[in-house]
Amino acid sequence: MPAVAAMTSPQVAALRKNIETVILGKTEVVKLCVVGLLARGHVLIEDVPGVGKTTLARALARSIDCGFQRIQFTPDLLPSDILGVSIYNTESNKFVFRPGPIFANVILADEVNRTTPRTQSSLLEAMNDFQVSVDGTTHRLPEPFIVLATQNPIEFAGTYPLPESQLDRFLLRIRVGYPSREHEREVLASQRETHPIDGLSSVLAGPDVLALQARVRGVRVDPTLADYILEIVSRTRGSPDLLAGVSPRGSLALYRAAQALALVEGRDYVLPDDIKALAVAVLAHRLIEKSAIERGTGGRAEEIVREILEAVPVPV
Repeated sequence: MPAVAAMTSPQVAALRKNIETVILGKTEVVKLCVVGLLARGHVLIEDVPGVGKTTLARALARSIDCGFQRIQFTPDLLPSDILGVSIYNTESNKFVFRPGPIFANVILADEVNRTTPRTQSSLLEAMNDFQVSVDGTTHRLPEPFIVLATQNPIEFAGTYPLPESQLDRFLLRIRVGYPSREHEREVLASQRETHPIDGLSSVLAGPDVLALQARVRGVRVDPTLADYILEIVSRTRGSPDLLAGVSPRGSLALYRAAQALALVEGRDYVLPDDIKALAVAVLAHRLIEKSAIERGTGGRAEEIVREILEAVPVPV
């Protein structure tokens, strides 16, 4: 087994196993969350209420021994409630910056589409550059840093759909889905007295995550696979069903996510199957469809990506 995989797979396996003690029967969903973490990306968890979106984010946060903040997004939330504010200190006659909840390693942005565009936009710099600017001063955020945002895709009363620039900051958009009957029975039994997440302990520390993220960059990507990614992205830009295809940020996101998935699977090289497995989750939410009705609700975006995958020859 390659050296990279031998050194990192036990840590990754422990992280996945820990989360899966709470999120039952959702191996692929948990895997994608771990991919987002290791690729230094952010994850949008989109699904109907009650299927475990918030629990998934909390389970990932509790599995890492680092700072965690849950921000409940509401219409009256202000950017300063997230970023922080400068307060005048009468003793020193100076303004002192008081950091907001964004200054944590794992951020749960719960129901992110329930706040106004002004407040939503306060996350842009943090998600893209791992820093925030307040009153002309730039403050670095702690690392590792990941935003796990949740939203309900079918309830629109009192919500503000995320603009394309905000969606483009998320590495992955995933759905949890309903559990199978067997796993739902296990959920009922496991929560008879207490919630399993209450007893969840951390299995990784912050430096462990940073080391894994650094190793992701060392995962080999054959030039033919880079061309494969570029061909997929190019076809989204030429699709007659789309107003705009995937940007260079999106192609880089697919590249990084494929590296992370390879590491999660115990390899130090990317396979075409890694790219195919991630393409929908990484690319679909970045597409802008021509139909105004479908735009913002998913529409045919995922289907379009799947059609492109079927049409593009897989490199041998």
